Amino acid sequence: MVECFINQQKLTLRAKRPSLKSSQATCQVARDLCSVHYRSGEELKVVEESIRNLTGHHQVKIVNSGDAAILSVMSTLKGTVLIPDQGGWSGFAKIAHIMGLETRKIGTNMGIMVPEVLAEFLDKTPVTALFLTSFAAYTAEQPLKEIYQICDERDVLLVEDASGALGDPSKRLAQGKQAHVILASTGSPKMVNAGSGGFFSTDREELVVDSKRITRALRASPLTCAAIKVEVQNASKSFSKTVKACNFLKKEFKNAFHRDKRGVNVCLSTADPRKLAYHLRNQIEVLGGGMFTICPRYDRLNEPALCLEIKNLDLRCLGSEKLGELVEMVDELLVKVEK
Repeated sequence: MVECFINQQKLTLRAKRPSLKSSQATCQVARDLCSVHYRSGEELKVVEESIRNLTGHHQVKIVNSGDAAILSVMSTLKGTVLIPDQGGWSGFAKIAHIMGLETRKIGTNMGIMVPEVLAEFLDKTPVTALFLTSFAAYTAEQPLKEIYQICDERDVLLVEDASGALGDPSKRLAQGKQAHVILASTGSPKMVNAGSGGFFSTDREELVVDSKRITRALRASPLTCAAIKVEVQNASKSFSKTVKACNFLKKEFKNAFHRDKRGVNVCLSTADPRKLAYHLRNQIEVLGGGMFTICPRYDRLNEPALCLEIKNLDLRCLGSEKLGELVEMVDELLVKVEK
């Protein structure tokens, strides 16, 4: 059993890793690949069906990364791609540039799309697609239902990067009925935490057909498919425990952004985020990974802040006792840093 513990005033946590079952599944597929009875494509069919059940879309393509999924979708587009001014994924603009697509940024409420602003913008500006993440900066959920209605009425393709939201039991995020396309990374540390891979899903068959040449070149290996198939089953638990932990922390930290919103990380306002991060890294060790992101940063917030990436942590590190110890340590260091 993996444990988190305080040792000599130092908090030691562990980074999220793929489950033992998914590792065993990939090992089994690796052995099967050597068998004359191995049927190529069987793992792919099974994992595609698991993603259909997860997102509610009928068409699914499994690829080798989240960026590969973005590239696949963008390869089918022409015109202008709209992205939020902060709190999105930096890969949106970079991949659009590679594909020769123009990008425009729209103002947000610290990453959260404002429906009225979006509607007014789209009524004045020709846009092909809107790319955004389920959680602005991973810290606040987007009003996806309203955003989808606005985009759908104006024939704008809504593409939701749901890497941090797969498995949402409330179905407010990563739900096929309120996004034309859902895409995600299934690498670590994500909600479907397979260690590698990605996918996109949609009900628009023409998008799958148009992206076929790209998706063939970027297809995932049978080993990745085996891991995704297992980790899909853990997505809801991972999502729920992470959101619950962040809700607890947001209540404790008065300087947290978007305290009333669900999220999978916690962004703290601080005058000197680098100094705070330096001291926290000396006091908190995350075995096998990290959990601090310094802002301003496009894919978090354009504000002086330090983000605690709770989504990166092993679920067994998210109990109330350990979270309480984390709060005490951060509060103590905040006082010292802000002096």
